[in-house]
Amino acid sequence: MNTLSILFYISMAAWFLTEFLYKNMLKSGKEDQKNKDKSTLNILWLAIPFSIVSAIFMSYNFHFPMADGVWILYLGEFFILIGIIVRYVIIRSLGKYFTVDITIRQDHKIKKEGFYKYLRHPSYAFSLLTSLGLGLYLNNWLSLIFAFVPPFLAFAYRIKIEEQALIEQFGDEYIEYRKSTKKLIPFIY
Repeated sequence: MNTLSILFYISMAAWFLTEFLYKNMLKSGKEDQKNKDKSTLNILWLAIPFSIVSAIFMSYNFHFPMADGVWILYLGEFFILIGIIVRYVIIRSLGKYFTVDITIRQDHKIKKEGFYKYLRHPSYAFSLLTSLGLGLYLNNWLSLIFAFVPPFLAFAYRIKIEEQALIEQFGDEYIEYRKSTKKLIPFIY
């Protein structure tokens, strides 16, 4: 097994471990406004493992390479690592306001600096970058589709529900913020 393969397996384990810890440690509290999530967390926990398993299955069973050479493996691993690390930084920057379920804290404020100056949902964007990296690392068009599309659809649904909750809480302030930022890709979407 070469160094890149070892790094890939370590990063995949780190990805799973961090997401598992987020899910179990960063839930809303008893005093928070709950019941806004509408099962989006469950949908994410179905979509993402399904996408990973499906992407790996496709890479082993169907040969549709995207590129020749190992550069695409390095690019994929780079995206995986950047996605995991920057998502962690973003979650830390939100502090107590980050919860895995859609929740509005009592003293909640809209964060508009850092990554949030450009994106309304940067932690989702970098999670999707990790998924994209997996698809690239597997160097298979079908793997790329299965690695990226199910999480993207799950996050798109979650964003819709989350933004409804934020508009209910913050009204015009959040609507104005939406006008000056993109959802997931700076300057594009």
